[in-house]
Amino acid sequence: MGPSLLVRALTSPGSDGVLSALERRHAHLTRYGSGKAALRDGLAAIADGTGSVLLPAYLPDGVAEPLYELGLEPRYYRVRPDLGPDLADLERRLDDGTVAAVSVDYFGFPQPRLAGFASLLADRDCYHVEDNAHAPLSVADGTLLGTRGDLGITSLRKLLAVPDGALLYCSGDAVRERFEPSAIAGVRERFDGSDWLFLAKAVATGALESNTRLRRSAETLLASRRDGSAPPSASARYEAGKRPMSKLSVRLLEAADPDAIRTERRTRYREWLRYLSARDGLQLLRPELSAGICPQAVPVRTSAPERLLDDLEAAGVAGAHTWPRLAGPVRADPAYATARRLAEEVVVVPIRRRPEAGGLEAR
Repeated sequence: MGPSLLVRALTSPGSDGVLSALERRHAHLTRYGSGKAALRDGLAAIADGTGSVLLPAYLPDGVAEPLYELGLEPRYYRVRPDLGPDLADLERRLDDGTVAAVSVDYFGFPQPRLAGFASLLADRDCYHVEDNAHAPLSVADGTLLGTRGDLGITSLRKLLAVPDGALLYCSGDAVRERFEPSAIAGVRERFDGSDWLFLAKAVATGALESNTRLRRSAETLLASRRDGSAPPSASARYEAGKRPMSKLSVRLLEAADPDAIRTERRTRYREWLRYLSARDGLQLLRPELSAGICPQAVPVRTSAPERLLDDLEAAGVAGAHTWPRLAGPVRADPAYATARRLAEEVVVVPIRRRPEAGGLEAR
């Protein structure tokens, strides 16, 4: 996020930015501070506190937190190496107690085999929830990702430089009839401490763009916890995100041009594909970039993730990491071997900045 966008956002709210563009594509959306908060309200509209929800095994542990709050049982289905669902396993796990099943659009790309996934759920009269946390601006075959199920969520802060922000899409008629937004929906009326901290970090890191070492030191300092304690738990993160969207996020989103963002990220993605494809031992999980897709990051699979992470860090690329931290039941069960291997071997490479070729030569 550059200084010009900050100035524009704070001096003129605007009305033609990201949120307006999404609202034009889908009328039935509600704003939230986080994707899990949005998921909580969406599930509350379709569940009565009993039953289970099927989640893909390759998913962060925190996604189950809204289910626990609502009295729903999280259960997991297997995934395949291409990050799509194992449809045979999904079919085996669907039963009379299944309220909904979740599909995931990983890293800004549509989930493989979605038609088969949706068909299975329709046959069992089960709700389809589309987790589109990574891809708020992605469109596939003319349809906005996140709007292809009965309900869907998307996270704005996982793609865009904003303090928080997520959306709940109510696409199915039955969901819209039952949906009632809770107190955690909407937009906060005033700027608060988290907004000012976000602005301070944005100004500090933006001022150091030309000096990689100082920028990375500033980012580390701003991200560190002063008391030196462990990072907050999944439940603590969930509770902290259960509030309306930041007013600052709305300002920044409406000052941002969605078409320009999509174009820039597609250009950066192609540049990263070229550099990463020159390395031995890497599998590009999404080597194609179809029309309308706005990628969040470049996912690559490698049997030596630590070496790749060290090379990226040495080249000044901040933020690359393996993903995700799996739920406890998945980590403990050999039946989810594919998800467990993916979590160990998939490195997520951010595309905020251009690659630096000097540190990424083939080996």
